[in-house]
Amino acid sequence: MGGTDEIARLASDRLAAFTPGVHDISEYLDRQVADVANREVLGPLLGATGASGCVIHAGKTLATWGNPDTPEMLFSATKSVVSVVAGLAYDDGRLTPARRVLDDVSLNGLLVGEYTSITWEHLLQQTSMWQGTLWGKPTSVDWQSRREGDEAKGGPPGSGWAYNDVRVNLLCLALTELWRQPLGEVLAERVMQPLGGSQSWSWHGYGESFVHVEDRDIAVVSGGAHWGGGLFMSARDMAVIGVALARGGSPVLSAEWVSRSWSPCLVRPSYGYLWWLNDQQTVFPIAPKSGRCARGNGGRHLLWIDPDRELVIASHWTEEIEQFIFDVSNQFIV
Repeated sequence: MGGTDEIARLASDRLAAFTPGVHDISEYLDRQVADVANREVLGPLLGATGASGCVIHAGKTLATWGNPDTPEMLFSATKSVVSVVAGLAYDDGRLTPARRVLDDVSLNGLLVGEYTSITWEHLLQQTSMWQGTLWGKPTSVDWQSRREGDEAKGGPPGSGWAYNDVRVNLLCLALTELWRQPLGEVLAERVMQPLGGSQSWSWHGYGESFVHVEDRDIAVVSGGAHWGGGLFMSARDMAVIGVALARGGSPVLSAEWVSRSWSPCLVRPSYGYLWWLNDQQTVFPIAPKSGRCARGNGGRHLLWIDPDRELVIASHWTEEIEQFIFDVSNQFIV
């Protein structure tokens, strides 16, 4: 058991690490999108309330800071929850990672030419290399893809990796078609309710992001927040998911899917099925190699899971989180 008093002190210090400049969330979000032609916000926004988080070891809450029960925007940490929903489909026999997406859903004709070979695994690992436009946003405008230096190379599905919100939104569309219901409903019924999560969270898409299935329009959520939307969830609810996965499997998700999710992508070893992997310590260089994480907005929104230490850290709007992970992790002997 680690030093509980020291962890509580470290957590208390996080209050002073509140991300600056986020009181006006619209202005803050506008600064995140580099392409001036595609800054229009399409989904709802949630104003920041302050730094918050919690530290959980072996299922027990050791420390909190701020109000860990207040929902905040998850930004790209939402992507890892998309992976959880995909895992539920895998466990049900609905989804096979190596299978072509078009063998299961139509995607309204969005996959043509070489992109007809895109598999579920391509979308989950962000290696689809798909070029197109979805909900009015072209794949080319995601500055994160250009920042990583691999977007310009292009190539067939599976040949490269690019972090791209539009492509993750394509996965959300495909999963909605597959489930034939909103992904938020699936998450509530299959994960949050069975695990005892709260009802304060919500998952949003855009004003016109719907898919027509069986004579009805179904809302399609987004997998990030570049243009609004995504998951609004408290740190404590994030931790509920984290604790279930830290055990390597749970009543809601199979150990086999967790293992697949945390297996390195061949062309990007620090990435799994929409989860960041710290095996090579490239995600957080001073944090333990055993850590996996859902990370949004440069780590300001984080779900850190270290199965070796039975440690889960969930945080919102908190700077210098890598040092905090390092300091807390050092309280536990592995």
